[in-house]
Amino acid sequence: MKTTFTLISFLWLIVPVCAELEFPFESARPLYVGARALGLGNAFTAVADDATAGFWNPAGLIQWQGVKLFGANKFYNREDYRFDPKGVGYSYRGYGLFWGNKIAIGVDSGVPDFNYYGIARQLGSYVAAGLSLKFKRRHPSDVYQFFGYQTNYDIGLLFKPLPNLKFGCLAQNLEGFGLQWLTIGTAYRYAAYQFSADVALSTEGKVPALYVGAEWAPFPVLPVRLGFSNGAWTVGIGVAWKGIHIDYARIFEMPSVSDFISAELRF
Repeated sequence: MKTTFTLISFLWLIVPVCAELEFPFESARPLYVGARALGLGNAFTAVADDATAGFWNPAGLIQWQGVKLFGANKFYNREDYRFDPKGVGYSYRGYGLFWGNKIAIGVDSGVPDFNYYGIARQLGSYVAAGLSLKFKRRHPSDVYQFFGYQTNYDIGLLFKPLPNLKFGCLAQNLEGFGLQWLTIGTAYRYAAYQFSADVALSTEGKVPALYVGAEWAPFPVLPVRLGFSNGAWTVGIGVAWKGIHIDYARIFEMPSVSDFISAELRF
């Protein structure tokens, strides 16, 4: 714990030196990472049990053993904006590692492109902690950028007091000093049902955001989802077969709707 505190304190001091004044793409809510999370109304901070955990809550990376690969695609209404995140997560005996990329084309801020590097550690029977460093990359560029010119971070916690109950917390540094958003979530599973809720709180006086989701798996291979994402309804469905998971989601944002599909491979 002493080492973790020292690392967090170090990041708190150095990140503002590297940061710029605006981080519009990272501060946009809701997140559009993973069709499963989107189908759950973006209430995913306490769930975070798939390969997108490095974006949602890096502490969730310890919830499986082995490797998970994922990619997502906004396949309808791409004339508005295009958003295709991807990543890979690995977990073994209470440790987790993550790499992911978020890039958007057609948004007002140009071509926002961020590489995520995450690490997680199980701290006991009930608690896990995680950290994701986020590097903004330049566009255009003639060479591949493993890191970038702007660095920020996310700090995640996961608490599981009961086998069917979890609590999650994500603290986000998006720009300047300190933390701009604190998201607190809970997830509860009962038989074939799962319910989740997130509340995102701004440290800068912005209006809090509410995300609520429900998942029903009448068959293990066919989960159905419904969510409410800070004023917009979402629906989703998935297909799971062995180590292959394919998910679809639609978010009813005014004045139009957007459709997403994502795939995850587990091995």
